[in-house]
Amino acid sequence: MTGSFLTGFVVVFAVVGGLELVDRTSLTLIAMAARGHPGPTWVGGATAFLLTTGLAVTIGAALADALGPGRIGLLRAGGGAFLIGYAIWFYLRPEEDVEIARHARSALFAALATIFLLELGDTTMIFEIVFVSTYGPWVVFAAGGSALVLVAAWDVKLGERLGTRLPARQLNRAIVVVLLIVGATTIAYGLDPGLFSSFPALAVG
Repeated sequence: MTGSFLTGFVVVFAVVGGLELVDRTSLTLIAMAARGHPGPTWVGGATAFLLTTGLAVTIGAALADALGPGRIGLLRAGGGAFLIGYAIWFYLRPEEDVEIARHARSALFAALATIFLLELGDTTMIFEIVFVSTYGPWVVFAAGGSALVLVAAWDVKLGERLGTRLPARQLNRAIVVVLLIVGATTIAYGLDPGLFSSFPALAVG
């Protein structure tokens, strides 16, 4: 029993964590952490990851069956549209709103909402749903949740370093570009996953 648990934990941890490291969601979290308030950004991102992991091991499989692949694609596209809207707001917001946007509570909720929407119906979540039938819900939640929380910490640390090394204006432009690319890629993948059949890394996550 212990051996089985450890085997499942290692497999799920490695697969989920490895996929998420090269995922567009990680790029988004890095960009958000670069704006400031790495602690609240990590809390928001990690909470979103745990929520989606919990959803995957409880009602995720049933939700996937009920929605069908077409609707899950629309869910992904909705997350991408939200991200593009966020990028546009970030670019167009008045200068006096900068401090408000950097508020710790704003950073936490922005990370929570954005990462949660991007992860819904995502490949990482689907992998967790599949693993439930093999290793059980507790193993998947423990391993998948742990892997994603650690990935979130890595993303935030990397974003924090970038934020201290790049000039504010250059950093803001880089963030907008990253968010727009990730948002557009998410929409395209949600509407037609076949577009990325030759680029598996882009379809991951």
